[in-house]
Amino acid sequence: MNVSDNYRNAWESYWRETSDEAGEAIWDCDPALSAEPHSALLLPHADAERTIVDLGCGNGTTTRYLATRFARAVGVDLSHAAVEHARRAKNDDTVEFQQLDLTDAGAVRALHERLGDAHVYMRAVIHQSEPEARPAVAAAVAGIIGTEGRAFVVELTSGSRDVLRRAATQPTGPGPKLQRVFQHGLKPADADDEEIPRLLDAAGLTVLAEGATSLPQTEYLTDGTRIDLPARWFVLAGR
Repeated sequence: MNVSDNYRNAWESYWRETSDEAGEAIWDCDPALSAEPHSALLLPHADAERTIVDLGCGNGTTTRYLATRFARAVGVDLSHAAVEHARRAKNDDTVEFQQLDLTDAGAVRALHERLGDAHVYMRAVIHQSEPEARPAVAAAVAGIIGTEGRAFVVELTSGSRDVLRRAATQPTGPGPKLQRVFQHGLKPADADDEEIPRLLDAAGLTVLAEGATSLPQTEYLTDGTRIDLPARWFVLAGR
């Protein structure tokens, strides 16, 4: 299956209306707050000489960081507009970007054939994918890592809904970055906590390590508190 036109168009419109300014997307936080500690959790299980694929790369901030920790980084995103953002930023020959629908099994297979068994980094993609597309997204992770690659997957938990609800119902309303997420019909923290590990297991992925964390956002509450969304991380291998 492929994603619906409504879902694809929501992401295209979001990224078309997002500037190239760092942090303009609510999740575009400094790599020191996410990709750096996440890499530290993945690397004990992963060969740094392999390529890593950043699934849902957006404007490529995280992809560029991952290229400093692994031999090469490939950022892929459903949105053409997001990929264009990523390509406009300063890159070198250790980074590349391409448009890819993770629910397109043929395209995922072609990527694996080109790269071989690679590592995967995926931050907060399953939880806001359409429910019927989530098994295919998990399967894409398994397809890319094969038997030798490893994956780091981090997804929002249901506790994030309470944080977002508080942010959205402030007396002044949601901040501009969060408001744009809602305006484009994106649905953060939409998956249940039990669904994520179930999908990973059904895709043939084995959990090597896991734990609780939070995903820092680039939006703040009116009292100056940064919005940090509760999440759970998994280091995964194929079976």
